[in-house]
Amino acid sequence: MSTPHSHIPPLKVRERAACMCVHGRACSTFAPGHALHLIQSRLASATPSDWVDAIVEATLADGTVALRTLDGAPVTVWSGAGAAQEVFAGAPVSLHQRYDVLAVGQRRFNVAPLTV
Repeated sequence: MSTPHSHIPPLKVRERAACMCVHGRACSTFAPGHALHLIQSRLASATPSDWVDAIVEATLADGTVALRTLDGAPVTVWSGAGAAQEVFAGAPVSLHQRYDVLAVGQRRFNVAPLTV
């Protein structure tokens, strides 16, 4: 005769997990604005007509980067992976708006578009 199997309920998570970039380390997630995923990078590279050139207008310590496209459209993005530390006001950059990738020279960053 078998004994009834007692079910142990799972523990409840009491705190939200935070990306390591919050603590000054490398991003540990591929969510918008965090680490750039290899597939995201390859998709952006495979669609060169979707890149838009822009000029950096301002950067903030929280990772926000204000851009203005060459057409004059303002775009604000956020990156926890360090894009704001790599650019300065007046620097030329490229933005892939379909796959949310910011190109700063040879470096690529996953960015999260912000609504103004």
